[in-house]
Amino acid sequence: MGRAFEFRKERKLKRWGNMARTFTKLGKEITIAARESGTDPNGNARLRSLIQTAKGENMPKDNIERAIRRAVDKGQEDYQEVVYEGFASHGIAVLVETATDNTMRTVANVRAVFNKFGGSLGTSGCVSFMFDHKCCFRVIDDGKVDIDELELELIDLGVDEVYREEKDEDDEDSQDEIVIYGNYPSFGQIQKYLEDHNFEINYAGFERIPNVDLKTLSGDDRAGVDKLISTLEDDEDVQNVYTTLAPEG
Repeated sequence: MGRAFEFRKERKLKRWGNMARTFTKLGKEITIAARESGTDPNGNARLRSLIQTAKGENMPKDNIERAIRRAVDKGQEDYQEVVYEGFASHGIAVLVETATDNTMRTVANVRAVFNKFGGSLGTSGCVSFMFDHKCCFRVIDDGKVDIDELELELIDLGVDEVYREEKDEDDEDSQDEIVIYGNYPSFGQIQKYLEDHNFEINYAGFERIPNVDLKTLSGDDRAGVDKLISTLEDDEDVQNVYTTLAPEG
């Protein structure tokens, strides 16, 4: 298990945040996927995987259908996916993924958060090279799968990390899972393999994994950076926040 595993341990409990925020974020992703490649899940692999993820998060069927309808409703504003990059205090790189129907509002809000907590919003490309863009799948682990054999089969499809993750004993809905990380362009072929081999997919999406040495902070220094991150994550337009801050502890 490598860097992706260590990074994910820090993020897994705050991957989506509270339930309402989860549904909002998933709804935007579903709308974007449906608008880009069509509203039929059978012909839209990305949409199909998002619907699976939404069901795994107990998102109501009406919410899913509403998000799909929004994609073809000409009266609705179009969402744009925009990535912002900058630095928190102490040289911590920060990459912010957003989905917004008003880029002027979003960039103003993101810049204000950076400024408030001693950071600075940078230009495109200033920190993105510090992160590898990966696709990620989480599938139900029935205990019958040989992880080494599965990894060997998936290597040619662009997979570079496969491991087991035990359920969270504090979460009654949690399940044992197999976690798979692969190259960003390999999403479709990995998804097809998992579907063809009857794996039950709990989550399919994309993450950015730091490829540089992470920085360790403590005390007030860490508290300030954590506050910047949490404030960004609370913004309704922000989908994900990635940093080069080392996991606590």
